[in-house]
Parts: sequence; C-alpha cells; structure tokens
Amino acid sequence: MSAFADRIKIARHAQGIQGPDVSLAIQYILNCGNKVAGTCLGGSHTGTYQFVADNGATGWPYETCLQYEACSKDSEEGACKLKSFACDALNTCRTCSTFSIAGGHCTGISSFPNATIAEYGVVKGEADMMAEIYARGPIACDVDATPLHEYVGGVLSDTDPLHKITNHIVSVVGWGTDATTGTKYWHARNSWGEYWGELGYFRLERGGNQLGLEGNCGWATPATWTERNFACFEDGSNCLANATYRDPSGV
Repeated sequence: MSAFADRIKIARHAQGIQGPDVSLAIQYILNCGNKVAGTCLGGSHTGTYQFVADNGATGWPYETCLQYEACSKDSEEGACKLKSFACDALNTCRTCSTFSIAGGHCTGISSFPNATIAEYGVVKGEADMMAEIYARGPIACDVDATPLHEYVGGVLSDTDPLHKITNHIVSVVGWGTDATTGTKYWHARNSWGEYWGELGYFRLERGGNQLGLEGNCGWATPATWTERNFACFEDGSNCLANATYRDPSGV
C-alpha cells in the first residue's frame, strides 16, 4: 500500500498538484481482500494489487473511510474477535453521525474518495529493481524479517543463506552507498512504527539477495485518484446522489 501511495504522490507532484498526501485504507484490504490479497494471516503484494485492479469500480478507499485495526475476520487476537470484519458497506467506508443515545447511527458510504490501479507486475534483481524505482517509484518486496527484529540502525549485512526464507513485505524506496564504509545498500520502509530502526526505515546491504529482498518484488501504477469529491452529508444520507465523481485524468 505505501509503495503504491508513494507513486500517487510522485504523479501528483509531476502534475503540480498540491495538498495533503493521499493515504489509503489498509483495513479495507484486510476486510475485503480474502484469498486474493490476503488477511492478517498472510498475503502478497501482487495479490493486493490484483484485488484492487479487479475491483476498479470500487477503488481503494482513502484512510478516512476506515481506521487501521490490524484485524481480519480470521483474527482472534485482542479485540479482533469482538468485532465484525466482514466485507460489507460498513467495512469498506463508513461514517457514524453521533451517539446512539441521541439517535445516531453508523452507515456505509456508497461513494467515497478512492484510487485505482492501471497496471501491476513483478521485478527482481538488483539492476532491474533500481531501474524500476528510478523510473516510477518505490516497490514492495518480500523479505526475511526475522533478522530485522533487533535492528537498531546502520547498514545491515547478513549473508547467512538460511536468512532468505521470506515472511514479510516492505517498501524499497531507494538506494545509496555508505560514506564511511563504501557499502552499497537498499533503503526500505517497514511497517513496525517509528520507534523501530531508523524512524521506521532500515538499510540493508545491496547485492547478493540478502534477506531475500531482491528475489520477489511487486509494483503498481495509479490509474485514477480522487482530487475533488461530491460531498456527502455528515451522516452519509445523500451519498446515493453522488455515485460517480472521479476525474479520469486524476486531476
């Protein structure tokens, strides 16, 4: 999701569009992605892109539609088992008007700001990954995250051949060379929070497919995204009148 959102940001910048960044609802994928995109028990980058591309009429809702709850319908941890994460209107985009004691209610929004995918694919290997990032922006890559659990900064080098069994996905945003050691590295964003690593990022020695990072990466390009919407009422009561509002140019 973050790699795709970055590509929207790049496209907007190229068009001279200013304003808040487009932030997409991760929870929508967990609610509706099922066997294609995955759930909290696992998934894939290309599966996620395929799911969004195949459901282009719906699009990928913006984050204000759904808060990230780190739950899916097959999750039993914490409060996950107390809520519904079925793929329905409420779990695609919702609003809640006020407290129920005052007559308020929650309702699914039928039209909402969203983004769609034009195309997606895969890339692997140091040279091809660099070419794809340079041409179109960040990519999502598999990684063996276990050696990253205790990463606290710097360029990580791990040549253990057993540390290439991937179990996680990160966004590779660029590359560089350490000024002191001359070590080539990838620069990647993780999803574990800014308390971890280098404010949520890490650097890994580039070349040799360390941690399996260079073995399987996915990318997607944006087709459309919402810049102007037909507004719904606060309680969502007039959204049916606003069924279509995306500008195909993305502007």
